[in-house]
Amino acid sequence: MKITALDTFLVPPRWVFLRVRTDAGITGWGEPVVEGRAETVRAAVAELSEYLIGRDPRHIEDHWQVLTRGGFYRGGPVLSSAVAGIDQALWDITGKASNLPVYALLGGPVRDKIRTYAWVGGDRPAEVADQARAQVEAGFTAVKMNGSAEMTAIDTPARTREVVDRVAAVRAAIGDTNDVAVDFHGRMSTAQARRVLPLLEPLLPMFVEEAVLPEHSAHLGALSRQTSVPLATGERLYSRWDFRDVLPSGIAVAQPDVSHAGGISEVRRIAAMAEAYDVALAPHCPLGPIALAASLQLGFAVPNLLIQEQSLGIHYHHGNDLLDYLVDTGPLRVEQGEVRRTRAAGLGIEIDEAAVERAAQQGHRWRNPVWRHPDGSFAEW
Repeated sequence: MKITALDTFLVPPRWVFLRVRTDAGITGWGEPVVEGRAETVRAAVAELSEYLIGRDPRHIEDHWQVLTRGGFYRGGPVLSSAVAGIDQALWDITGKASNLPVYALLGGPVRDKIRTYAWVGGDRPAEVADQARAQVEAGFTAVKMNGSAEMTAIDTPARTREVVDRVAAVRAAIGDTNDVAVDFHGRMSTAQARRVLPLLEPLLPMFVEEAVLPEHSAHLGALSRQTSVPLATGERLYSRWDFRDVLPSGIAVAQPDVSHAGGISEVRRIAAMAEAYDVALAPHCPLGPIALAASLQLGFAVPNLLIQEQSLGIHYHHGNDLLDYLVDTGPLRVEQGEVRRTRAAGLGIEIDEAAVERAAQQGHRWRNPVWRHPDGSFAEW
């Protein structure tokens, strides 16, 4: 079997889908994208495709090594996301050729269902209690919310208490039998995070995500020693080498993204590394159906999975949602906050190619917001 073509599709609301075709009539799908840099990743996929055409798609590890290490300049979100989407598609093809789901090729299932969480509150969180209550009533047992909008390096007591009050409102709304995770989104300085984290401890969040920016990961050790709040990070780390210094810092949850961190192959290795440090896995995935399907295949095979992010109803979606590009939505259907294991081959989903091709005619130009403080200076989004 040989690869004959790699085609990318820019599809709303902010995704890139990759179709890899073979001379055996088997097609694999991947989702290579950096949100806000979709066109750049498409260009990287096109460059990498020159190597792949005519080669056996089942040689996944060899292709991964060449695509990530075959150039003198390596790493970074664009290249690793391009490789991630290709890697997903190659696993999809290999599973279909073997008539096995990907998790079976990774050693078999370790669970029958995967717990997921729902987003509430948006980028500038508001009305989070009512939204969280609605998600619990819909069957979810966990929600995630942004902790704040933009914050200064050391913000006022009032702004600090607003963060705590919002989380407290959600805790009161959903009770102690459900979970709330809080995403700082890198919007707080180390000093501000140090101020807020102890105030959240009585509310027992499941974790606090990106308490500091990834470039300040060296401070995670000090933060983790200071607080009992479990710390999570990893959506902006792109390889096992990026995680190498973070895992021993005391974090509780690693959050690699299967569409950013080198695909199924690399996230499986990151999960194994995390296991050695007693760190759980909660893959980042505010993306489309292919990324979620790939994440779930990993989750069914990874012992240290905590929970899975999914993007149904997330605030980034306008006019298109997670299930719009599937022939059958069943494999990704969330019931009582969980997704059950499918036995379908490959990634376990069937992409509606006609819907993808129609959507690609529209495309998108999604860009993340650029925020500023009241004094006009740049603020972290």
